[in-house]
Amino acid sequence: MLVTGGAGFIGSNVCRRLISAPGVDDIVVLDDLSTGSADNLSEIDHAIRLHVGSILDASALDEAATNAAAIVHLAARPSVPRSIADPVATHLANATGTVAVLEAARRTGAHVVVASSSSVYGATPTLPKREDLPTRPMSPYAASKLATEAYTNAYAHSFGMATLALRFFNVFGPRQPAGHAYAAVVPAFVDAALAGRPLPIEGDGRQTRDFTFVDSVAAVIADAVVRRVADPEPVNLAFGTRTDLLTVIDLLEAAVGHPLEREHRPSRVGDVRDSQADSARLRALFPDIVPTPLEDGLAATVAWMRDLRQA
Repeated sequence: MLVTGGAGFIGSNVCRRLISAPGVDDIVVLDDLSTGSADNLSEIDHAIRLHVGSILDASALDEAATNAAAIVHLAARPSVPRSIADPVATHLANATGTVAVLEAARRTGAHVVVASSSSVYGATPTLPKREDLPTRPMSPYAASKLATEAYTNAYAHSFGMATLALRFFNVFGPRQPAGHAYAAVVPAFVDAALAGRPLPIEGDGRQTRDFTFVDSVAAVIADAVVRRVADPEPVNLAFGTRTDLLTVIDLLEAAVGHPLEREHRPSRVGDVRDSQADSARLRALFPDIVPTPLEDGLAATVAWMRDLRQA
C-alpha cells in the first residue's frame, strides 16, 4: 500500500499503526519532505520503502503507486496562514495533487482514503458539525480541502472507485512540528511551555476545537484500510468533544507541573471561532475505535516533546 505524505506528522503515525495491521505486507511512502522528515520514520524504516518525491511528479507517483491495493492520501500543504500567504501553492498541492493521486488509484484499482479538514465548514455556525451541513470555506486552505473531498467522491461516483474522505479535526500528538510561524496550536503551546516562553493565544482563548489525538486518527485509518471501508459522503474524524484553548492550557499546566504564562495576540484571519464534530457517522463505520482522552494525549505529547528536547 502507498501512504502519500507518510513522512509527515500524521503519516508517520499512520505508518506505525499499519506495519502491524493484518493483511498489510508492503508499505511505500511518497513524500517530498517539504514539511515531513525522514527522521519521523527512523524507528520503522526497516518496514517501509521511502520514495522522496512529489505527488505532482507523475513519474514519481506512478512508481510509488505500482501495484498498490490501497492508498492513504495525506500529502498536503497544511496551514490556513500559509494558504493566505500563497494560495496558488496550496491549491496545487492539495487540489491538483489529489486529482493526480486519484488518477494513479484509478489505474491500479486501489482503495483510497483521503484527508479533508473540518475547516470546510468555515462560517457555518451550527454545532456540532454534521457532514450534511453547508460548507463555507473561509480560507484558501479550507477551499482546497473541500476540493480534495469533492474530487474524491466524484471519482467514486464516476468510476466506481472505493473511496473514503475523512474530515480531520485539530489532530495533535507526537511528531507534530513546532517552533515555526505556521505551527498548530497544541505543539505551539507545548513548545512554549517547555521552553519557558509565554503561550501564544490568538484572540481571547475562548475559541473551541474538537481535539483528536493522532493515535486515534491512525487507528481509524488503519481499520479503514484493512476492511476497505468506503462511503459516498465525507466522514468527520473526531469524537464530538469541544474544548476551549484556555482549558487546554489548564490541562497542560497539570501535565508539565507548573503554571504557564500566557500572551494574547490578535485573532488570525481565516480562523473559525468554534468547531465540534458530530461523530455519529464515524462511530457507525468504526464502532470498535475508542478515542484517547484529551488529557492523556496531551501528556503523551509533552513527554515526547520533552524527550526530543533532551536528545
